[in-house]
Amino acid sequence: MPAICSAIREYTRMSAMDVPGVSATNASSMLSDTLIRWSALVAPKPLIVLFDEVDVLEGDAMVSFLRQLRGGFASRGVGAFPVSVALVGMRDLKDYITKAKDGRAVNPGSPFNVKEDSAVLSNFTKEDVVHLFAQRTAENGQQITQEALDYVYKQSKGQPWIVNSLFKRATLRILDEASTETVTVEHIEEARQQMILARETHLDALAYRLEDPAVRALIEKLITGVLDPTLAESETFRICIDLGLVTVENGTPQVANPIYREVIARHLTYSTQLAIPAPEWQWQKPDGTLDMDSLLREFQGFWQTHSEEWEEMSGYSEAFPHLLLMAFLQRVTNGDGHIEREYAAGRGRMDLAVEYMGRWDIIEVKLRRKGQSIDKVKETGIQQILRYRNSFSPPLCANAAAPTHCYLVVFDRRPEAAQIPWSDRLKWSNEGEVTIVEC
Repeated sequence: MPAICSAIREYTRMSAMDVPGVSATNASSMLSDTLIRWSALVAPKPLIVLFDEVDVLEGDAMVSFLRQLRGGFASRGVGAFPVSVALVGMRDLKDYITKAKDGRAVNPGSPFNVKEDSAVLSNFTKEDVVHLFAQRTAENGQQITQEALDYVYKQSKGQPWIVNSLFKRATLRILDEASTETVTVEHIEEARQQMILARETHLDALAYRLEDPAVRALIEKLITGVLDPTLAESETFRICIDLGLVTVENGTPQVANPIYREVIARHLTYSTQLAIPAPEWQWQKPDGTLDMDSLLREFQGFWQTHSEEWEEMSGYSEAFPHLLLMAFLQRVTNGDGHIEREYAAGRGRMDLAVEYMGRWDIIEVKLRRKGQSIDKVKETGIQQILRYRNSFSPPLCANAAAPTHCYLVVFDRRPEAAQIPWSDRLKWSNEGEVTIVEC
């Protein structure tokens, strides 16, 4: 509380005012006293205060903060107390209150219920993205291709921070600040990779949210594509919607945009990826492209050796096979390849498109659960992966060949699978254009 009041005093000094100090020994009324004195200082003008980054307050500090705002509510007015207060952050006020009350939802008669309204800053539309870069064009004449604009929107879904970061990196870092060279999709793709690898503050904050067990559990359902009719009813789901982490598209809950999907996957698999030894086996073909057959056969052996022990340490259950496979792929392709990930609740699968040296491979991950026959899982999986392949549009590498061969990776997650010898569990077969890899 002293830090908050000190920040207010520092701000007012920069505004040619000076709010008189208050006692640092009475934290329970310190903020209220400071706001009262500030209101008197600016009278006869009304005082409106916006508190930014409220998310950082927790526990007793949050409770005291809200109580002191609530305490001044009845006396609010010119010269007496701020006439309006806005709490600016990533969550709604009632979420702060619920957290302050140890998870108990606020009731309608709560003394904290002084909220007038909530407003959410929406994502950019495609037109907003166009208008934003037009400001750059007006400044120095620099142009951007329509393909690059489309790619920015496809990767960001209009998330304002991502849009600005992609444009900033493309125009000020990849190209010189004074450059008038036309921005192409290749520039934006390089900006995307830089942004993800740099783990900028916004993306680090996103990764931090995944430390919440409830958020991790929700993301796990999205990764595995599990069908959960109660998903949208949970408080965690609503909070993730408010945070912009999750969205509902065509009635399907999913991670909000492709860059978030990439960041989440990298964050969840990073420590596992580092634990995987550098490949000493032949995983490239003579022409330098990825030998996906060799890679997935090697993964089968890796799964046999490490899956049981590593799953116990992972903190995940249902999504562990997906995460381990992604970590294995990332370990090999890191720096020279690219992985596109598609996952959402209710899909019953995860789709991966792996690009390396201009060649794409399609991988679909499915789980065989209790009561499911392997033939039915294969049949459904083959239909799904061929639909995904036929609708897949490579986001980069204009000269890359369209994907032709597909791999269906099936993990046997039935309780009785642990009793089956590995020689019978690890199988490899071909069904037309699809190679089936059983683990």
